[in-house]
Amino acid sequence: MIFKRQQFVNQLIEHKNNQMIKVITGIRRCGKSFLLFKLFYNHLISSGIASDHIICIRLDNRLDAELRNPDKCLAYILSRITDKDAHYYLLIDEVQKMDEFEDVLNTCLQIDNLDCYVSGSNSKLLSSDIITEFRDRGDEIRLQPLSFSEYWEAFPDKSWEQAWSEYSTYGGLPYTLLLPSETRKIKYLKELFRKTYFRDIVDRYHIKDDVALGRLLDVLCSSVGSLTNPKKLEDTFLSSGRIRLTDVTIKQYIEYFKDAFLLNEAERYDVKGKRYISTPLKYYLTDLGLRNARLNFRQVEETHLMENAIYNELIYRGYSVDVGVVDIYDKDENGRQIRKQIEIDFVVNQGSQRFYIQSAFAIPNGDKETQELRPLNNVHDSFKKIVIVNADILLRRNENGIVTMGLRQFLTDPDSLLL
Repeated sequence: MIFKRQQFVNQLIEHKNNQMIKVITGIRRCGKSFLLFKLFYNHLISSGIASDHIICIRLDNRLDAELRNPDKCLAYILSRITDKDAHYYLLIDEVQKMDEFEDVLNTCLQIDNLDCYVSGSNSKLLSSDIITEFRDRGDEIRLQPLSFSEYWEAFPDKSWEQAWSEYSTYGGLPYTLLLPSETRKIKYLKELFRKTYFRDIVDRYHIKDDVALGRLLDVLCSSVGSLTNPKKLEDTFLSSGRIRLTDVTIKQYIEYFKDAFLLNEAERYDVKGKRYISTPLKYYLTDLGLRNARLNFRQVEETHLMENAIYNELIYRGYSVDVGVVDIYDKDENGRQIRKQIEIDFVVNQGSQRFYIQSAFAIPNGDKETQELRPLNNVHDSFKKIVIVNADILLRRNENGIVTMGLRQFLTDPDSLLL
């Protein structure tokens, strides 16, 4: 079974020969090595690049262990470039295993006929590090777990109901989806989280109280899509009486989770005031299977998973995603006018495009429909407004131009927001 990952192959193709170091980042086990050494390598070959003009170095392979020495690696690279008039491509995996790899790569940038691509473990090569190490000479390609459409394309015989159920339970890490049984999927995800992702953070940042770190992660996983902030989380721990974490420590721990690509953060945006509101925020897990595994598959709430899946799909498509806030005026129980804030699940931007999106698991009656549409009806601009429901329905548009579409159509049609 081969997952094509065409979107990310296309990104690498678009960045070819741009005089930058292409750095493939992303959560562990999402397929960075496969993307570089299988899919992109095959593209180079099919586009007419001779195999001896593609320099492949796998620093996690014992056969390439000698090349972990920066001077030997650089000497090897130079020895392979024998034709000064031809173009060469350098592919390095697990680049962090080489000491002073930044110097080696920056030297490679000075070779006019060499194009550089690297990937690495996110315990040592994080997005925040790229900015420091390469400054304006690094070009990050952020690889995501499989989208739903990529998953379903590989398993076309599954019904929509079966495919969505499995994807929302076990997520989109490629190897997980290839395992033959639920038992093996669950075991793999739980061990991967415990032995790899969590241990990466503990070791990298020399965290002594990993129990508190784990408890915070549990809380964030169980409250996906809920507004929160470090102070609120501190109060939650204090009320439990078991763990004491200050808001400063909580904020730092959340940054660790983000840098390890486990979490994404959505800021609040005042739609009418056109400004960001610093707190509270929402957090979403990069992979649904990892989220469920962390909670021992005990809290598989379809509403939260659907909202998280919509957020991940929007990020996968290259949008920036915020949480919308709209001020409205209402009346209290005494009939006095009061100002209230209501929420739009996602304010989605890409260039000049903007969409307002509500995630509604079900709209069983008119009252629920009024509730879901209220934030959208109070945004008085010309950008498209969309409600996504967990039903396989035909797209419809009401008299105010608000679109309602099914989750299946949204996830499987890359142009669904433009319909």
